[in-house]
Amino acid sequence: MITFQDVKNSEEVNKLILNAQKQLDALGFTEHSIRHITIVSNRASKLLQDLGYDEHRVELARIAGYMHDIGNAINRTDHAHSGAILAYEILKEMGMDINDRIEIMMAIGNHDEATGTAISDISAALILADKSDAHRDRVRNNNIQNFDKHDKVNYAVTDSEFTLNKQERKITLSLTIDNKICPTLDYFEIFMDRTMMSKFAAKYLNLWFELIINGTKLL
Repeated sequence: MITFQDVKNSEEVNKLILNAQKQLDALGFTEHSIRHITIVSNRASKLLQDLGYDEHRVELARIAGYMHDIGNAINRTDHAHSGAILAYEILKEMGMDINDRIEIMMAIGNHDEATGTAISDISAALILADKSDAHRDRVRNNNIQNFDKHDKVNYAVTDSEFTLNKQERKITLSLTIDNKICPTLDYFEIFMDRTMMSKFAAKYLNLWFELIINGTKLL
């Protein structure tokens, strides 16, 4: 059985991740590298684990989270689709069971809000983990005067908490936004599609998605 540790130790996977970020830096995008994928991997796997899924599903979510952005090494456009194919072929070469690599391929191929949606437990967990990672640590631009809207919104997020209440079947994303950097409305302008995708992904897992910004419940 191919494990998360096998994937994390893969030179090919890590070269793709690092060069994907190099390309995104040239294009002016936020961070999608080791910090982001580690958060997504941990968050997706912990969510399924806390919901009582078996360790095998948890491990597949962990792997999908780590590999979900490797398509950025090809091009930012359609990176979910190209990344899904890349992941499938890499995992095939590593000897992963065909059913497992198909599960990971489908989750990665559906994680982008422009073309995807929750189609499995692993996919739903990946979406929730990925879309909830808004934080100033993702901003690569060091000059605040040159921030675009994505930079401003992410940099304005000074604290982010992603929690599950199993008793109430509720996922909560709680953000602290510095309104001196950008108004809360800008968050919705940039992230509305991602928020709605998260809401649907939570519903797939029979959960309610709640968004709190600066202590005020907005969704």
